[in-house]
Amino acid sequence: MTDHYDALETRQPAEREAELFSRLPGVLRKAMAAPAYAERLAGIDPAGVTSRAALAGLPLLRKSDLPALHKTAPPFGGLVSGPPGSFGRLFTSPGPIFEPEATHTDPWRGARALYAAGFRPGDVVLNTFSYHLTPGGFIFDASARALGCAVIPAGPGNTEAQFELIEAYRPVGYSGTPDFLKILLDAAAAAGRDVSSIKRALVSGAAFPASLQQEIKSRGVDAYQAFGTADLGLIAFETSSHEGMVVNEDLIMEIVRPGTGDPVAEGDVGEIVVTSLDPHHPWIRLAIGDLTAALSGPSPCGRSNMRIKGWMGRADQTTKVKGMFVRPEQIAEIGKRHPELGRLRLVVTREDEADVMTLRCECASPGGGLQDEIAATLRAVAKLGGQVELVGPGSLPNDGKVITDERGSR
Repeated sequence: MTDHYDALETRQPAEREAELFSRLPGVLRKAMAAPAYAERLAGIDPAGVTSRAALAGLPLLRKSDLPALHKTAPPFGGLVSGPPGSFGRLFTSPGPIFEPEATHTDPWRGARALYAAGFRPGDVVLNTFSYHLTPGGFIFDASARALGCAVIPAGPGNTEAQFELIEAYRPVGYSGTPDFLKILLDAAAAAGRDVSSIKRALVSGAAFPASLQQEIKSRGVDAYQAFGTADLGLIAFETSSHEGMVVNEDLIMEIVRPGTGDPVAEGDVGEIVVTSLDPHHPWIRLAIGDLTAALSGPSPCGRSNMRIKGWMGRADQTTKVKGMFVRPEQIAEIGKRHPELGRLRLVVTREDEADVMTLRCECASPGGGLQDEIAATLRAVAKLGGQVELVGPGSLPNDGKVITDERGSR
C-alpha cells in the first residue's frame, strides 16, 4: 500500500487546476437545467467559465439561504434537476435543509480522508455518527465501505452495547466526534472493558483542541480531523504531516471576503466557498459560512492540493445595533466605495447605556477629509451613525472578522 490514495493526490497543481476547470463548463450546463440555477446564472455562458477569475464572477449561493429556498420549492429549492427517486438516500438537517445521497461509490468523497488517517482495506471501523435522518452516519459509513473496510453502524451513545461490539469485532478504527471518543475510552477504563483494538480515528463534527488531541494520543489512538458538511461531504482532511488540512479532490475551493464573493489575498482569512463537480447534484459557489485561510505550498506528506488551516470561526457576523441589523455585506460595500482602504472592522461597544459603532479602517495615506467621507458612507450604507478610526496597514488582525461585538452579555 502506498502513502497516497491514488495518483490524483500528488499531481502537479497546474494539472489539477486545468482538469477541474475543463470539467466545470459541463457541470454548469447540468446545473442550469435546474430552475433555480437557471435563474441565478441567467446570461452566463458556461463555456467561458474556465478560470478562477471567471468563477469568481458568478453569484454566491449562501447555505444560510437554503432553508427558505427548500421551503419555497421543496425538496431541493429548485437546485436539482433530477427527481428525488434518482438518488440513493434522502436526508434532512436542521433548517430544515434536505440533502440527497448520490448512488455512485463514495458519494461523500470520504475514502481519501480515511486513507490519509491510516485506514486500510480490510479494517473494521466503529462508526459512531448518527444514522437517524441526518447524513452524518452514512457519510462515514459509505466512505469506509468504499475504501474496503467493514463498518459497525454503532451510532452514538449506549456505551455498554458499544463495548460488546468492540470486544467481539475488535475494530481497529473509530469514526465519530472527538468528544464521544473520549467518553468511550473513559467509560471503558472505568468499567474494565477492553477497547484496545482501536488504534486510529477520523473525527469530525466538534472542536478537537490540542489538549484533547494529546489525551487521545496518550491513550494509544492516532486521531485525525476531517472537515465537511452535510451538503458536500468531506471537504478537507488532515494527513500524516498534521500541518493543516488538504482540500479534497473534485472540489474547487475559494476563500472570499465575508459579505462578498471576492477572493481574499493569499493567506488572508475568509469564508469558504465550494464548487462541486457532481453533475447529478452540483453546488456552484456554495458559501458555507465557515472561515479559514490557505496555507502556502504543498503538504509535507506529498499531497499537492490546496491546504487550509481548518475551521477558524463563522463568517456570518451579523450584529444588531440600536435595533437594526448591520451585516458583513454592508462593511464590504463601504470598502468598495473607498478602494484606498485595506481591511475594515466595525467594532460595536456600549457606552452610557447606548450602542456605539466604530469603524476601524486600514489606510496608507489618510488624506484630509477622508475620515468624514467614510463616516458619511457608513451612515448611508448602514443607516446608522458611527465613529471612524484610521489605522496603519497591517494593524487589524487577519482573522476574517469584519464585525466584532464587544458589548458582552446584555
